[in-house]
Amino acid sequence: RLSAASEVEPGRAKAGIMIYLGGGASHLDTFDPKPEAPAEFRGEFSAIETNVSGVRISEHLPLLAKCADKYAIVRGVSHTLAAHELGRMYMNTGNRPIPSLTFPSFGAVASKEFGQRSDLPQSVAIPDSPHPAGYLGVAHSPLATGRAPTKGRPFQVRGMSLGRGLTVAHVERRQKLLSDLDTVFQQVEAVDPVLAGLDEFSQQAYSIITSKRSREAFDISKEPSEVADRFGSSSFGQSCLLAARLIEAGVRFCTVTLGGWDTHADNFTRLKSNLLPMLDAGLSALLTTLEERGLLSSTSILVAGEFGRTPKVNARAGRDHFPRCNFVLFAGGGMKVGQVVGESDEKAMAPKDRPITPEDVAATF
Repeated sequence: RLSAASEVEPGRAKAGIMIYLGGGASHLDTFDPKPEAPAEFRGEFSAIETNVSGVRISEHLPLLAKCADKYAIVRGVSHTLAAHELGRMYMNTGNRPIPSLTFPSFGAVASKEFGQRSDLPQSVAIPDSPHPAGYLGVAHSPLATGRAPTKGRPFQVRGMSLGRGLTVAHVERRQKLLSDLDTVFQQVEAVDPVLAGLDEFSQQAYSIITSKRSREAFDISKEPSEVADRFGSSSFGQSCLLAARLIEAGVRFCTVTLGGWDTHADNFTRLKSNLLPMLDAGLSALLTTLEERGLLSSTSILVAGEFGRTPKVNARAGRDHFPRCNFVLFAGGGMKVGQVVGESDEKAMAPKDRPITPEDVAATF
């Protein structure tokens, strides 16, 4: 969709992953550096070369610099909604928010279009979803894990993991009792979409709990140490590992949230000491692992936050909300990677030529 219509090939992806940078990541300090701009704009970080000729990114993303041929950088993404909630709604749906309707998230759309599976959740949010299913209804809401996994430990999801002596036989007996009780409510449920959606949740939860395939997909402790190590020890890195395992098992859509990008103060310390190393290790390992397992070409990946940050550094060494100019990353799904699409001006204050809208981003994804 970011190319001319005649150049667009049919989508190849069978699954999707969204990496959501909650709070709004600074474009200048990540994937749209301006090393020639005045110091109060370019900030404290240097830009480094990537393995794609002529493409430079932040010095604190060295692993992603080595695999820039696996993703496309889109610069000059622009909108006008500077509030977190509104920007989050816009970037997670590709529809400008309106008061009268809640548009569905990408994961909900994937759930609706791909259809349900018996023993796997259609969509999983780690640890939770940045946006609801909207008008598609609760039946297409993701399974929210509620927390992030810890390296080397079996990951149990509240509501679906077997524990405290509970066995599959216990679950089956409870399901039979529940089925008997449900007959009383069938007429009410038939006319109430919320109850119908909850019933679908109940049926799917039963299928997931009794499925060995599903439980093993969530167990990141089964991953070889040489693979798990590349993701790093952070909760975000291990969430990316979990997403890779879920996609490999057959889950259609995963949302992984990395929050903390609302850096109004102490932007550079917070980025270089915490956020950028986590993103660097987790995302580079995700791309590499999916490629090794033959899944990258069939999995579309989008990395985005709700907006960028002000190009000019404020008095608290921070950057504020800035929707006029931002970036996203695309990978996988047969998309053309190893390139930069779009451009911002010399201070990253606005798109240089044409703005790329959230609608463009959503249509491409």
